[in-house]
Amino acid sequence: MEEEEQKRVLDLVKELVLRLLSNSSSSESTIEPEKALKYAMRILGSRMTPSISIDEASMAESIKRHFVNEGKSSGALTFADLYTKFSSKSGTGCIQNKWSVLYLLKVISEDRRKADSRVSSGFFASTVSGGLPVLVDESSSNSRKTLEKSRISNGVVLLISKDPENFRDIALREFANLLKEESEIVEGCLVRDVLYVSQGIDGKYVKFDKNLDGYVLLDSIKVPKSMRIMVRKLCELGWLFRKVKGYVSESMDRSPAEDVGTVGQAFCAALQDELSEYYKLLAVLEVQSVNPIPMVSESTNSRNYLSLRRLLVWFAEPMVKMRLMAVLVDSFKALKGGAMAGAIHMHAQHGDPLVQEFMRRLLRRVCSPLFEMVRSWVLEGELDDIFSEFFVLGQPVKAESLWVEGYRLHSVMLLSFISPSLAQRILRTGKSINFLRVCCEDQGWADAASEAAAAVGTTTRRGGLVYGETDALEALVTEAAKRIDKHLMDVIYNRYKFKDHCMAIKRYLLLGQGDFVQYLMDIVGPELSEPANTISSFKLAGLLESAIRSSNAQYDDPDILDRLRVKMMQHGTGDRGWDVFSLEYDARVPLNTVFSESVMARYLKIFNFLWKLRRVEHALIGGWKTMKPNCISSHFLTKKECPVKSQFDSTLRRCQVIWDEMNHFVSNLQYYIMFEVLEVSWSLFVEEMEAGEDLDDLLAAHEKYLHSIVEKSLLGERSQSLCKTLFVLLDLILRFRSHADRLYEGIHELQARTMESSLSVRGKNKSKTRSAKETTEFGSWAGGGRKALTQRAGEFLRNMGHELDRIANEYSSTLEGFISQLPMQQHVDLKFLLFRLDFTEFYSRLRVST
Repeated sequence: MEEEEQKRVLDLVKELVLRLLSNSSSSESTIEPEKALKYAMRILGSRMTPSISIDEASMAESIKRHFVNEGKSSGALTFADLYTKFSSKSGTGCIQNKWSVLYLLKVISEDRRKADSRVSSGFFASTVSGGLPVLVDESSSNSRKTLEKSRISNGVVLLISKDPENFRDIALREFANLLKEESEIVEGCLVRDVLYVSQGIDGKYVKFDKNLDGYVLLDSIKVPKSMRIMVRKLCELGWLFRKVKGYVSESMDRSPAEDVGTVGQAFCAALQDELSEYYKLLAVLEVQSVNPIPMVSESTNSRNYLSLRRLLVWFAEPMVKMRLMAVLVDSFKALKGGAMAGAIHMHAQHGDPLVQEFMRRLLRRVCSPLFEMVRSWVLEGELDDIFSEFFVLGQPVKAESLWVEGYRLHSVMLLSFISPSLAQRILRTGKSINFLRVCCEDQGWADAASEAAAAVGTTTRRGGLVYGETDALEALVTEAAKRIDKHLMDVIYNRYKFKDHCMAIKRYLLLGQGDFVQYLMDIVGPELSEPANTISSFKLAGLLESAIRSSNAQYDDPDILDRLRVKMMQHGTGDRGWDVFSLEYDARVPLNTVFSESVMARYLKIFNFLWKLRRVEHALIGGWKTMKPNCISSHFLTKKECPVKSQFDSTLRRCQVIWDEMNHFVSNLQYYIMFEVLEVSWSLFVEEMEAGEDLDDLLAAHEKYLHSIVEKSLLGERSQSLCKTLFVLLDLILRFRSHADRLYEGIHELQARTMESSLSVRGKNKSKTRSAKETTEFGSWAGGGRKALTQRAGEFLRNMGHELDRIANEYSSTLEGFISQLPMQQHVDLKFLLFRLDFTEFYSRLRVST
């Protein structure tokens, strides 16, 4: 039944086509009935639909509105009545698709109004004459006349799309013939040449021009301009491939290998993988290029052929990737290692998802050696960097310099996606492992590293870290650093007793052990008063041991006492033992990482300053011992002449006043150094030491501690002039002690002469013998009677008084200059020293008055 219906429809369509062709001017028409029937069935069998929604009621309403807008109310009423009857009919034998009929009527009406502007080449015009449509070929003059007649006679024109195999195919065949005339070679040959060029191989017609640095189609080949332009665009891929392939080949063949490195080799391997994918695409295209390209006038059902236009589509994505690879190749000729990986990462910051994915794929291969170096460094302490590509750089140094100088960051090789803080943690973690292994001879770090790897789920074997997992890398480094640093600090504090050694240095080198320092100064004083070149270091070492046994220092750890030694500094002619004597502390590995040579040199500088300050204090105390029993010296002159007695009292009083001033200065300076400087700095150092989490924190805390002592003690670079003034004051105090000793030695000698004179009556002979002996011993107090003795005593007192005045004046002016410089010092703690020295504002008022 269905076959009969289809046959019936086909017969009706055939009859309609024949009627349309019979009404046309057949003498000039080129339309064949078979082609027209084929085209009509093609239209009827197509799925083409109008661009409007299928709504029957809306379509009927649109037609009625059209009648109303044209002022044909009667026509609208007539259409409404007809539409009501039309839509009410249903059932077998009635039209089912009523919307299509209404749409057809509307289109016909619109085409009739726009017939003049709608007639064009490539369409069929159909008129309704006697109720039958007429097919008109617009390409012939007869068809145009028929169209005009039908338009005039009936006023109804139906435009139908032209059969594409008619005039369109004729035009295409003419275009194909034109191409044949303009081209000496067929397009398939150019396609094969382009495929060759895409592999860096010269084709038959397309070859590489060294002068132009590119592939060009020979000028002698006659092809259309558009085709030549397409070939030039396609050949860009070959030029890019040649650059990339040349870089890979050159890098792989380069010798020595350190010029490329493991990262460069990984980069070349990644490029080679991309080229392998590119080769697969070319293989597919080679297969398709075998199929002939159909002519433009021919229709084909096969799509498995390759033309230049299709190559443009196929090469779109490979072109992007090859351009990226060429850019990287040009940029990385002078780069290697971490610098190369960082540069690729910067190129990956792109908004195109294709570029991002391509760069990430490259980076996963390129960064693989670097991430393996990071894993090996933070978990094993191994620096497997044969070609200097890693951002951690190692160099051979002594054990005591391993932490400070053994390893450092190579900023050029630092990966751009690793922050500086993370890089510092990576550096410190590996340094900690090597410090434990080399300096501390400890293997406990291996357990800490295993625990860190297990905590973040990273195996200690090779692999596990890839590009794009920066969070995982940071987690691994953080865990490893935390555990290994904790183990290192435990070893330093517990096994090597770092805090105890710091306390020992404070007690002995910074003279914090009072009884030891006092006893040492008492027993080495006579030796140190001798010329430096006559002093034996062995004897001083014995005296040091005696001072230790005679003080509370004897109860210290023997290991600490064994490290304390006497050191004689370099000396020249005229130097005394006081000038070259010092103590040193032997800080062995690994403690010498903190107490390095430069650090111990600064400790020595502080010790020399403190030792001289203690020596001055000791000298003043010794002077007081000499000056205190002066009641006897003053008693024997009570009956002497008033001028001598007055001069004697004035000299003693002047000496006592100077001693008081000097003692006030030294006592307050000593208090400031011992309490405001040493104790406060030590307290802060202990707090920071306990809060430190790694060896760098410990080094920083100790450096801050030492720097604080140096700056507060006026030994820093910014206090050089003040320090020189201070040492001048200390030398003046020692000079005063010397003159005070001479004064009281003279007083005692005067006393002895006076007693001798009073006993001369009882034993004249004996007195004469003793006088002769005393004359040879004290030339300045030679005999000559009581009057001569009094004259010489007055002269001696007068000279000593002048000398004391000179010392006092020089001391006062120097002290005033020292105090005047204190407010200009930048360190805030020096205000405490200024307050203690000038708490009555005596010197301030003195400066104002002068």
